[in-house]
Amino acid sequence: MFMRTVLALFSGGFATFALLYCVQPMMPLLSHEYSINAAQSSLILSVATGMLAIGLLITGPISDRVGRKPVMVAALFAAALCTMASAMMPSWQGVLVMRALIGLSLSGLAAVAMTYLSEEIHPQHIGLAMGLYIGGNAIGGMSGRLITGVLIDFVSWHTAMLVIGGLALIAATVFWKILPESRNFRARSLHPRSLIDGFAMHFRDAGLPLLFVEAFVLMGAFVTLFNYIGYRLLAEPYHMDQAFVGLLSVVYLSGIYSSAKIGSLADKLGRRKVLWATIVLMLAGLALTMFTSLPLVIIGMLIFTFGFFGAHSVASSWIGRRAIKAKGQASSLYLFSYYAGSSIAGTAGGVFWHMGGWNGIGLFIGGLLVIALLVALKLAKLPPLGGVKV
Repeated sequence: MFMRTVLALFSGGFATFALLYCVQPMMPLLSHEYSINAAQSSLILSVATGMLAIGLLITGPISDRVGRKPVMVAALFAAALCTMASAMMPSWQGVLVMRALIGLSLSGLAAVAMTYLSEEIHPQHIGLAMGLYIGGNAIGGMSGRLITGVLIDFVSWHTAMLVIGGLALIAATVFWKILPESRNFRARSLHPRSLIDGFAMHFRDAGLPLLFVEAFVLMGAFVTLFNYIGYRLLAEPYHMDQAFVGLLSVVYLSGIYSSAKIGSLADKLGRRKVLWATIVLMLAGLALTMFTSLPLVIIGMLIFTFGFFGAHSVASSWIGRRAIKAKGQASSLYLFSYYAGSSIAGTAGGVFWHMGGWNGIGLFIGGLLVIALLVALKLAKLPPLGGVKV
């Protein structure tokens, strides 16, 4: 049952990140095709993550009422079909509308997966299970970027989107067939008062709001780097072709390893001792990308990705341990912050790119990571909740 659960959530995480981030390598091409700048092109990702963030506030509470699996299955199939439809849109506005629907659909899985794991997996193994789920996210993000980044050198971006949509349909089917039904789910009322009380309870907690801030700045930093690194590498002095830039998505392999490894390490040592160290790794990786040498840039991307997925694995599993009640709402608030960071910072980074090139991007991301480090150090000083090691 553990293996079926982990494999199903791995497939769901794969599909979610592949569908969300397959458009990142296309952004320079879309800038050229639609005569738009980098910040405008980034909307193809930002509208999806923005709508996903909004949807999280709805789908999490819905899953508290109707159940976890039905919401997640419907979400995956809807997002895959909308992705295939986006390839057929005749205008930029039409593409953005479909991307918004994709984000809204995927909120049904993103909001519920963490809650499902926290309910069904023994607390002793939640870090490992969450790390493997986030590993699926990393493989999906890598595969989505890799497939489209290479394909658009040979076929149209429309065809690349159809391919990604087809793969997501397969992943959705696997998810539907093998995910066990919830055993520990207890339906909650959808009465507005109970929802408001749940949100208020989470914000009164000493640690949960800090974890929400952490999600915003970490994801904002990560998406900003990958949104604009393609623009940098396609320009001088590199003049790399699109396929090679797409192949650099293999740096996600470091995130696949770190999400499970650091998640397991956090189970042993405690999250307060691990989170700040992963953010320091992200800062080190960012510093290396500021050099002109291509090998140093790639090594920096590897370290940055390793640190990010480790940090996300630790922070997201911390939510399930910290929230006492209404865990679905707590996960929704964490992921709302996570994807709001992707949407807002991902587009705001375009302003820094146009103002200062990669130095501007480095300044912006560095500022976000300093905030993340300060928050992590504050989290480390919090007393354990109910005597439970975190």
